[in-house]
Amino acid sequence: MKAARFTLATLIALTALPSLAQTAAPAATPDYTLTGNLGIFSDYRFRGISQTNKKPAIQGGVDFAHSSGFYLGNWNSNVDSTQYTGANIEMDFYGGWKATFGEFGLDIGGIYYYYPGSGDTGTKIDNGEIYIGGSWGPFTAKYYYAVTDFFGADDSDGSWYITLGGTHDLGNGFGVNYSVGYQGLKGGARAAEIGGSFPGPDNIVDYKLGATYTIDGWAFGLAYIATNRDYAGYTDTGKNISNGTGVLSVTKSF
Repeated sequence: MKAARFTLATLIALTALPSLAQTAAPAATPDYTLTGNLGIFSDYRFRGISQTNKKPAIQGGVDFAHSSGFYLGNWNSNVDSTQYTGANIEMDFYGGWKATFGEFGLDIGGIYYYYPGSGDTGTKIDNGEIYIGGSWGPFTAKYYYAVTDFFGADDSDGSWYITLGGTHDLGNGFGVNYSVGYQGLKGGARAAEIGGSFPGPDNIVDYKLGATYTIDGWAFGLAYIATNRDYAGYTDTGKNISNGTGVLSVTKSF
């Protein structure tokens, strides 16, 4: 009888084990995450305009995100030193707050573009903007407002930029992305186009259509980027740094 009671108790205990495992508390969400990225691009285009005189760029950054929604980050790229009056590196520092409400997302923050060494051969260039963005499913919209002179141009604070875009996952690692942006310019930021006179137009429209393939954290991209303007290069004034071009890229997130 004792042996029978021991066997029955053992069976009850063993039967209960899966139930206990199934009701265990899920792993706690970390308070923060720290991620990085690194990429090589055949051209660095900012709002449709080449920043590297149509030459390749190495880019990378790091992002800190807290579970409360607050985030900080840094991103860097080489740039054309003549275009940036002696600086050959762009360093962006940004921070803000993100939140989701069902299918909608909200992003509020600010960004400062820093060019160490700028001003050695002319006007010192820097720029500060505040922004607000929203998302709904795969679609995004973002508005930027310059709180300093726009990239060092006189009397250009208040210049603004709005972009609309989207991304779609096609499955098996493939995706497509697209965007259109409108840059409103003020003061000295109204640069003359090729063959034109100063001041130039008070706006720039840029377009992008791209495709990506992602595998094991590596993303391979091809995008067509263009604007409605014709701006001359700085290092090579015979180049049109705002006309349409294809941009190849390889990036890695970690």
